[in-house]
Amino acid sequence: MMNVEQIYTGCLAQGAYFISSNGEAVVIDPLRETKPYLDRAEALGVRITHILETHFHADFVSGHVALSKATGARIVYGPNANPEFEAHIAADGEVIPVGDVSIQVVHTPGHTMESTCYVLRNEEGEQVAVFTGDTLFLGDVGRPDLAQKAASTTQEELAGILFDSLRSKVMTLLPSITVYPGHGAGSACGKNMSKETVGTLEEQLRTNYALRADMTREEFIAEVTDGLGAPPAYFPMNVAMNKKAVPGAEEVLAEASKAFDPIAFKAMVAEMDALVLDTRKADDFAAGHIPGSIFIGIDGQFAPWVGALIPVGQTLMLVCDAGREHEVITRLTRVGYDRVLGYLEGGIAAWKTASLETDQVQRITASNLADRLAQNPALNIVDARKEGEWTAQNLAQAKNIALDDLNARFGELPTQSTMHIHCAGGYRSMIFASILKSRGIHDLVDVIGGFGAIKDTPGLETSAYVCPSTLQKESASTSSKGLMGWLKSLLS
Repeated sequence: MMNVEQIYTGCLAQGAYFISSNGEAVVIDPLRETKPYLDRAEALGVRITHILETHFHADFVSGHVALSKATGARIVYGPNANPEFEAHIAADGEVIPVGDVSIQVVHTPGHTMESTCYVLRNEEGEQVAVFTGDTLFLGDVGRPDLAQKAASTTQEELAGILFDSLRSKVMTLLPSITVYPGHGAGSACGKNMSKETVGTLEEQLRTNYALRADMTREEFIAEVTDGLGAPPAYFPMNVAMNKKAVPGAEEVLAEASKAFDPIAFKAMVAEMDALVLDTRKADDFAAGHIPGSIFIGIDGQFAPWVGALIPVGQTLMLVCDAGREHEVITRLTRVGYDRVLGYLEGGIAAWKTASLETDQVQRITASNLADRLAQNPALNIVDARKEGEWTAQNLAQAKNIALDDLNARFGELPTQSTMHIHCAGGYRSMIFASILKSRGIHDLVDVIGGFGAIKDTPGLETSAYVCPSTLQKESASTSSKGLMGWLKSLLS
């Protein structure tokens, strides 16, 4: 009997896979913590024999080395991989037995030069599933601009290689084969990914823009490279870590799980020049937080925002909701933020009890914003959403500076008067506000409920919502290439 389980981690939009048959199992693209895979192996009564990596991941730190040490399983990469630890570099077409079934190595360079898919075959040798990593997503393909920064190959050349890999390897598989991608919507590894995490090749041949049957190589290169935003700053660090034998998440967790009372916490922050990262809810942060701390809530897209906004290698001290300290540290280890000294014992309540200073973020409702705008039509409003969200619908008086771009566009901030900040729902705007306050800009307010509240509030005039599909129909004849990238940015 064969069992295939997708282990999906929403905050990273990442899929790992556990495949077992007749007492043996393989794990594909594991996250850094080993316990989920060890627990599954024990529950099923199977032995993990192989750990298959589709490529050197940029958006998370893999647990392949730690899992291999714990199980004795062999780490496998496809051709062109150059890890700094013991691993089997498989040949294209090589077959790996797993109990009564087998997995075939299919080298598909393009996203990176070592990128590899794995085709699962049943007892009869029939194609059942393909694990595509970052080569093929549902709705998109892997971006070709990540690996080129560390090599002489351009992103256009990599895109051309990816075109060849898809046409000669992936698209020739059985149309009925199940596609298990490495990521879904929300990942920075693509720009037009579906929220679905499992599909079929037949569906992708019919709906994926990059797999059009009549698409030329030149068209593919142009469309795949169009509209790519800058990758998060932590991506190169994660690639480097995945090539080395780094400690597993559990080892880092043991070192970082130190509780500090408020006085010791304050002293450690000063001594180590640490950044205080507050991971509570936005409402709680606004009501009271340690001056100079940065808010990135654990209940949002936590790890990707940490990677996008906090410098690589930054020493951190944590403020967490009680009982969630280990969860926060674990999620930080997934993206390579290992320099965590510890957390505030007793949280903000203990900080206040110690009579230490706190700061707040002023907040107003969308109705309050409408009243202020009626009194001052030139009100200073900043929209922290992505450019695509802004273009689809916006408040006319607002200036768009996406949270993603805040560090790069910090000098463009309108600081001449009180800044009224909003995003879609309030998560990103609170991050935005916390960064500004940490850098000495305190004349600001956060709009509760963000654009979701703004567009439903009388007195706040917003542009008409423009559906991407409508724009496509209206403009396809005038600017197909530019529009394609813009539409994809709206959907990302």
